[in-house]
Amino acid sequence: MTAILADPVSEVVAAAERLLTRRTGASVTLADPVDLGGSGRTIVLRVRVAENPFSLPRTLVLKQVRGDAGRPRASTVDSDEWIGDADKAFLREAVSYQFATALATESRPGAELLASDLDAKLLVLSDLGDASPIGVLLEHSDADTVTNTLMAMAQALGRMHAATVGREEDFTALLRRADVPPTADAFATRVATVASEVPGLLAEHLDIDVPAEVVEQVEHAAKLFRGGGFRAFSPADLCPDNIIVNDEGVRFLDYEWGGFRDAMLDITYALVSFPGCLCSIDLSDERSDAMIDAWRAEVVGIWPALADDAVLAARMLEAELIWVWLTTSLFLPENHERIATVREHALSVPRLEALRQRWSRLGRAAQRAGNNVVAGHAAQVEDRLRG
Repeated sequence: MTAILADPVSEVVAAAERLLTRRTGASVTLADPVDLGGSGRTIVLRVRVAENPFSLPRTLVLKQVRGDAGRPRASTVDSDEWIGDADKAFLREAVSYQFATALATESRPGAELLASDLDAKLLVLSDLGDASPIGVLLEHSDADTVTNTLMAMAQALGRMHAATVGREEDFTALLRRADVPPTADAFATRVATVASEVPGLLAEHLDIDVPAEVVEQVEHAAKLFRGGGFRAFSPADLCPDNIIVNDEGVRFLDYEWGGFRDAMLDITYALVSFPGCLCSIDLSDERSDAMIDAWRAEVVGIWPALADDAVLAARMLEAELIWVWLTTSLFLPENHERIATVREHALSVPRLEALRQRWSRLGRAAQRAGNNVVAGHAAQVEDRLRG
């Protein structure tokens, strides 16, 4: 992070001063902008509140979507092509922060929304302070710390899910008020073609014929993005760069895809090593079980069916299956441009190794769930990837 004085930065700071002055009714002065590393058309700054008439926090985070081209996006498969219209993505993020800020403090997944200007595409957020990206912690920590960090992440997801179950109508009302179409996240858009696309990719690249029963299970699993029995709020883009750990625990950033979906998709996104990226996490069965138990402890009170190990294993496998097929559709083809955009992660590995590990994880999960069809399919793909 570096202090910067470029004109776009000055414009963002000035816009935030005007917004906060209108909101408080007194002059607000912001100083010492520090670049926190926005992407694409987005500028993200930390600023100090030099004049603080109404007990604003000492520091704030400003996030604005600009009309001009900025630094290129890099880190996950969330380019403008995926996000779609950047203006609509901003509105969805503003609504998501508004929704999340209304939650109890202990259930809030990330920063608090202090002010927003939809016309200026500007958000003023609470500063989460000095924090470590979870990818850095997972790469450089000892084994016990890695396990505890992953458990804390799963627990934070569970708290968010438990606090938002049954509130989808509230979120939809906020979307409607901001004139935001109730579209799903970009993964949901792509997953609609996965069941028809991946069999051809596996045949072309690995000479594998996919059993019809597996395709049927994938088509059923894809419905988790549209419905599912365990719906709750999700930031959706749970890439490691969007997960930090500070003194308050694990926090989630960037809500451009925020919305409601089956919560199984969130917890299994981590179990499959973040399939939208090329990450690799050492997830033994024991470590995975610890994460699942931490998440289940937070949600079993609202979803008592998950107390049954067999039910939980089957639902987890369903979500893992669609994630593994989706990551295969992304990274099995040797698309150098796509691969280049995701190799900046601290946890990144070569694409075929990432895929092999994910299929291996899927095979073990299928065996434990007693799904021999998926287990056999996963073992065949893993063997071909290894070769």
